[in-house]
Amino acid sequence: MQPGEWQNIQEAKKAAVAVLIHNSHGPFHGLPRTAGWGYPEPYTRDLMLSILGIGVSGNLKLITSARKVLETLAGNQTQHGHIPSLVHDKEDRGSSDTTPLFLMGVGIFRKVTGEFNFLEEPVRKALIWMEYQSPSDRLLVAQQPTSDWRDEQWVTGYGLYVNTIAYCYLRLFGENEKADMLRSEMKRFTIKGGVINRHVHEGLTVPHKPYYALWSYKIHSSERFDLLGNSLAILSGIASPTRASEMISWIEKECIALKSNGDLIPDLPPNFFPFIKPEDPDWMPRYSKFNKPGDYHNGGIWPFICGFYVASLVAAKKYQLAEKKLIELTKLVKISVDNNIHFGFNEWYKAQDGRPMGQDWQTWSAALYLYAAKCVEENKTPFFDEMRVL
Repeated sequence: MQPGEWQNIQEAKKAAVAVLIHNSHGPFHGLPRTAGWGYPEPYTRDLMLSILGIGVSGNLKLITSARKVLETLAGNQTQHGHIPSLVHDKEDRGSSDTTPLFLMGVGIFRKVTGEFNFLEEPVRKALIWMEYQSPSDRLLVAQQPTSDWRDEQWVTGYGLYVNTIAYCYLRLFGENEKADMLRSEMKRFTIKGGVINRHVHEGLTVPHKPYYALWSYKIHSSERFDLLGNSLAILSGIASPTRASEMISWIEKECIALKSNGDLIPDLPPNFFPFIKPEDPDWMPRYSKFNKPGDYHNGGIWPFICGFYVASLVAAKKYQLAEKKLIELTKLVKISVDNNIHFGFNEWYKAQDGRPMGQDWQTWSAALYLYAAKCVEENKTPFFDEMRVL
């Protein structure tokens, strides 16, 4: 890495911490805001994922803020153990990823603070809630469409992303037998051919491809590529080292093809591809307004997900490629809607031209940048290294 590139990364890290401190106190009960100007609400999933960056920052103010978020979520937990979608609003329910993210967040927070009994009773209730989210009683978690972070995209049945989070919290809480069972279920092949035989259970492995399916349920599945879920699969050790290496090679080759077709400008992978187009069977009419090809969940470039991808490259020991992608991510997070700020840490960027399309100073964009930079600096993946040796 060149000295100038290293200096840019250090400047971006300082800017990321400043964004997180700015966002750490918002208008809803003093809880953190999800973005610096837009999104004043404390969204659970954003703040839980941000604990990764906060945890490696060493910043006591941010760690204290994360504690308040976790304790507030515990106070707003339903009687059956579900965690709300907004930290402060116990009536805002229905997300498939908030409860597993709460469990992962608590597990990471315990490692950061050494408080290994932190929120023990809420954790117990949340674990029971998650047990009941598996229709097959085989640990794979099912979900309703648009109930995870993709609020404008359909993921039906057993989604990759939610199940990777479930795997992570099982490892963090020492539930290793259950984690092994979940990984075994995920490694089953998705069912093809329109026929499901008795006693044959669907999984998330795609035949003849190195990555995991976006989702699978009975005879239905989607083989479109989910960067977040697959990065977490590498990071957590669900994917073997061989599969991880093959998957990364596949991602990089596919990105070259996207660039040659004019579908990608930045040298970073989109969150999802191939893009869903109007002529495709999985196109929804609402996508024409909110989820066009290369936009938002349908192939937008999300810095927080690119942060996970950089971390997964470190996990796979692709250290030079991880450095290269961190340099590219540093360039991207400088770009903002508001030209008066030096680092935008925008929510997401359009794949075809790299324009910032979301809110500047997005909390998880800043937090996952910090986490990615820490991984590259140390050639380690804090909180996940232990998972991959089990």
